[in-house]
Amino acid sequence: MNIPIILLLVFGLFIFLSSFFTVKQQTSVIIERFGKFLSVRTSGLQLKIPMIDRIAGRVNLKIQQLDVIIETKTKDNVFVKLKVSVQFMVIKETVYDAFYKLEYPHDQITSYVFDVVRAEVPKLKLDDVFERKDDIAIAVKRELNEAMTTYGYTIINTLVTDIDPDIQVKNAMNRINAADREKTVAEFEAEASRIRIVAKAKAEAESKRLQGQGIADQRREIARGLVESVDVLNKVGINSQEASALIVVTQHYDTLQAIGADANSNLILLPNSPQAGSDMLNNMVASFSASNQVGEMMKKTNKKVKPKTETNLDYQAPETPEAIE
Repeated sequence: MNIPIILLLVFGLFIFLSSFFTVKQQTSVIIERFGKFLSVRTSGLQLKIPMIDRIAGRVNLKIQQLDVIIETKTKDNVFVKLKVSVQFMVIKETVYDAFYKLEYPHDQITSYVFDVVRAEVPKLKLDDVFERKDDIAIAVKRELNEAMTTYGYTIINTLVTDIDPDIQVKNAMNRINAADREKTVAEFEAEASRIRIVAKAKAEAESKRLQGQGIADQRREIARGLVESVDVLNKVGINSQEASALIVVTQHYDTLQAIGADANSNLILLPNSPQAGSDMLNNMVASFSASNQVGEMMKKTNKKVKPKTETNLDYQAPETPEAIE
């Protein structure tokens, strides 16, 4: 077999194979014939005429994302950087427009995003930019949809993913936030302190009330016990003065016993001699007897002395000079 035939066969095989091509899923292929649009081919095995038809381009039908960073100024003269993420895709039915009408779709989308953001943000203060970032994203999406639909693109979504003010402004905002939180903490601490003080005061008041009630009950029981003790002693022939003195002496010895039970006590009672108890008893009996005698004498004296009453006396007016003459 000569060489020309071999070359012809090889060339024929190449032409045959170049007639077939494949298109991936979610992709469209633009076919031109002699430089003129012929057709749009979708996914699968496709056929074209070699050397007459050619693949002009491939169009991606998947959702794409473009991140645009814009620096602009707010209404209160704060420079801020915004990151806007635009999610878009080519409309399957308008692949021709997307391929032939728009050469650089990313640049076109970026220009529209800049235009909308720099028209919306200067109307807002910095705090409002953070609060109304969704409104900015909606405005960007609305403007882009109106413009890009003509070129065969649809805007799926637009998101303001980052708002970055100037570093000095950011530090100032952090200080304001920290001061506000410290103020809130101080208010809560003050309220907690007030609650503790009020609760402590109520507890002390209740404690004092119960303590006073306990002291009153104690004294009432002591008085009742003393009355019963005096009545018992009177029944065995001991008069009230001697009974009272005996009770006081008994309490004195009870006190000494209670003090002695504490090993760490260093209290000294004066007098503390052995005969102090008997002396105390004799002195108290003598004091009670003397007080009774004085009381009887004062009663007798008061009965003898009658109260002096006023009598009607004749009243004479002083003589005037005219009367003397």
